[in-house]
Amino acid sequence: MTWGFEVTKPAARDLRDVPRADLEHIDEAFEEMRSDPYYGDIKFLKGTNRILRRRVGNWRIEFAVRADRRIVVILAVTRRSSNTY
Repeated sequence: MTWGFEVTKPAARDLRDVPRADLEHIDEAFEEMRSDPYYGDIKFLKGTNRILRRRVGNWRIEFAVRADRRIVVILAVTRRSSNTY
């Protein structure tokens, strides 16, 4: 069964800055998340209220899962670099 998918305005803004080659990998991750949002390299973020992150190469997708409505909400797409942490 597929999950609904919602991209917030800040996440859509983040996606505009992603290079085309990386965007293809992120799109593949989105498709996998539509069938199972808990599949892949995911982790609950500390200090947040049930927000998850999924690694896609050097990129991180922050998202929330609304299980009651079967919706995945994409909150942000950020690039991880050596200065991130």
